Amino acid sequence: MRVSIFKNNSAKSQTVGNILHKLLGQHPDVFTFDDKNPEVVITVGGDGTLLSAFQYYVKQLSTIRFVGVHTGHLGFYADWQEFEIDHLVDSLMTYKGRTVQYPLLKMTVHYMDRNEKTVLALNEAAIKQPEGTLVADVYIDGERFERFRGDGLTAATPTGSTAYNKANGGAVMHPSLASIQLSEIASINNRVFRTLGSPLVIGPEEIIRVVPLNGEKEVTLSFDHLSQESKDIEWIEFSVAAEKIAFAEYRHTRFWHRVKDSFIGEEVD
Repeated sequence: MRVSIFKNNSAKSQTVGNILHKLLGQHPDVFTFDDKNPEVVITVGGDGTLLSAFQYYVKQLSTIRFVGVHTGHLGFYADWQEFEIDHLVDSLMTYKGRTVQYPLLKMTVHYMDRNEKTVLALNEAAIKQPEGTLVADVYIDGERFERFRGDGLTAATPTGSTAYNKANGGAVMHPSLASIQLSEIASINNRVFRTLGSPLVIGPEEIIRVVPLNGEKEVTLSFDHLSQESKDIEWIEFSVAAEKIAFAEYRHTRFWHRVKDSFIGEEVD
């Protein structure tokens, strides 16, 4: 098995990652270290570390399985805690290749000079106005749906629905649903201006197009932990990606357990 250990820069993650490297190295007949073409990527850190690893290996998703080790509190993309790495190594040694897959978001950005850029996001993507109000037309499958005014719009995957989307009043969606949820960030709704005012969900065959109408005003585009600012965007499209991310399934925490653990915790009688 070709393995890569992807860790963040915290002292704790570096220490855990080094211990994991040593443990895996004790089985050279089973594991080889390969950061260029790994079969399994083990992230050590938090959800942000896994997002970074996802973007780093985004062009190899069809051949990579991810495993997350948390060195902080339990997140949505990690099944293992730092004190369980002995058990993790044992599980990897008997791993049979089964996976659980999550849907991804595809964002296509079309610029005024007709160049295009397409990226994938594991969590979410967003368009925001750094200063003032974002004004944008929203189209669904080529039909104008509404004219949005507010701070911005975010498009989330089901697993990303627990992040910015939830803060915007969006629903938490199970990752078995191949869908994208569009939610509004501080929309303006009054007697003159009107939007849907609630999140909307599209299926795998639909496309949302956002056309900024602010002229030369700069907008900020973000996807997962990355962002850029631009004045020359003509439109942005959000859709369900054909690609998926795969996690090794030897011990995969159920999604609703993650949600309960993160937002509710143990009930007190």
